[in-house]
Amino acid sequence: MTTRRLSNSTRQALPASAAFPLYDRGGITPGIVHLGVGAFHRAHQAAYVDDCLAAGETGWGIVGVSLRSADTRDALAPQDGLYTLAVRSSGGENLRVVGSILSMLVAPQEPGAVLAALTDPRTRIVTLTITEKAYLRAASGGLDTTHPDIIHDLGNPQAPRTAHGFLTESLSRRRAAGTPPFTVLCCDNLPANGATLHRLLAEFATLRSPDLARHIADGVAFPSSMVDRIVPATTDADRARIASQLGVEDAWPVMTEPFCQWVIEDDFPAGRPAWEKFGVTMVSDVRPSEDMKLRLLNGAHSAIAYLGLLSGHDTVDRAFADPAIRQFVDALWVEAIPTLPKDAGLDTADYTAQLTERFSNTALAHRTAQIANDGSQKLPQRIVASTVECIAAGALPEHLPLVVAAWIAACAARGKTLPERHFTDPLDAALMALLGRDLPTEETVAAVFDLAGFASDHAERQTLIEFVATHLVHLRQGGPALALAALGIRSE
Repeated sequence: MTTRRLSNSTRQALPASAAFPLYDRGGITPGIVHLGVGAFHRAHQAAYVDDCLAAGETGWGIVGVSLRSADTRDALAPQDGLYTLAVRSSGGENLRVVGSILSMLVAPQEPGAVLAALTDPRTRIVTLTITEKAYLRAASGGLDTTHPDIIHDLGNPQAPRTAHGFLTESLSRRRAAGTPPFTVLCCDNLPANGATLHRLLAEFATLRSPDLARHIADGVAFPSSMVDRIVPATTDADRARIASQLGVEDAWPVMTEPFCQWVIEDDFPAGRPAWEKFGVTMVSDVRPSEDMKLRLLNGAHSAIAYLGLLSGHDTVDRAFADPAIRQFVDALWVEAIPTLPKDAGLDTADYTAQLTERFSNTALAHRTAQIANDGSQKLPQRIVASTVECIAAGALPEHLPLVVAAWIAACAARGKTLPERHFTDPLDAALMALLGRDLPTEETVAAVFDLAGFASDHAERQTLIEFVATHLVHLRQGGPALALAALGIRSE
């Protein structure tokens, strides 16, 4: 039985087939603080930074910060921050040990240490993957000033709980010390994510000090970025397999696919790694790439997740292999593509061909329930925005609104045909109370739209509600088979 842990001291025991950092990790200094050290960050940004460190850029090590749980810190600390990145395809698996995370902090346990890391003059970039819900937006899109954590952070700036609190307090301290501000690089699936975070942070700072808010609004760079890599949850079977291959235990390896993409607006006054040498695309405007990813990849992922769950499919590849769901995704893309920028040079045919291959990857076992989480936060940019644009342009989208109906149906199915907490949503308490009232279908959809703030400021809102309600009637009466058949789609 394997008992030794992956660490700096056990690197010599690793097989030659496992790539290991060849640079001197002791000579690396921190230059990036990352908020939200989950599997996605470790499969994506940390791997790109690892490439830069290997090329001799020694000033960009990562200080990882968990805003909630100590799980990642507890797994990686005994391993000197090292972990295995397992790149899996239908044809096999390649292992790579990543060394770019130098240390880990847990914000609830040591907020002072997190603020010290953010205030350190060596920190020139702060990156974030905290998920859509952690930006604490109200249904209107602005900052939810009634959220208990926002109220706490305004009253306790020395011990924040939120990303807004940590960023604002550290920028205030840097300003007082005469230290230039860091660049804030959002890597979450928000539309115009840099501008969105910029606006939310300015709103938060205004509640503390209008002068500080002006400093953040005018003096801090918030480039937008688009990130793309499928990262399924790690299982115990994955851990056992990786340990067998490495000859040492890794408490938290990360599973991912071969495809990886990062597009970043090039606005870094304090400097940045030479990411472009390792496949990152540096641009002046990330919006076209962001729109294509949100509407074609993420939109299809949500469709596969909710229709897959309602059809009894546990993983993306199994759901995508269902002929009816596959036909539906193809039709979804046909509706969404005309909403993308026409003059941006986007190759949607090549992109959807790549997505088809990625969704068919049988080695990933990307669970539909994982993708289904937080639908109220994800669907506005993945599905609702493109649907509203279709309606406004005079089109009558048939497939896009079904994704919203499938989300509602899947939420209602929890505790019935699906396990009670098979997936979760920030609005669960109010959502489940609403769905338990057994209202007429269109009233149900309208109430869900009110609760989630879907299309709240669009003239097309009522039309969209009616489209969603029609699909929800079919889902309630006969499940996905009837809903898809109503669109002329049948399983072969």
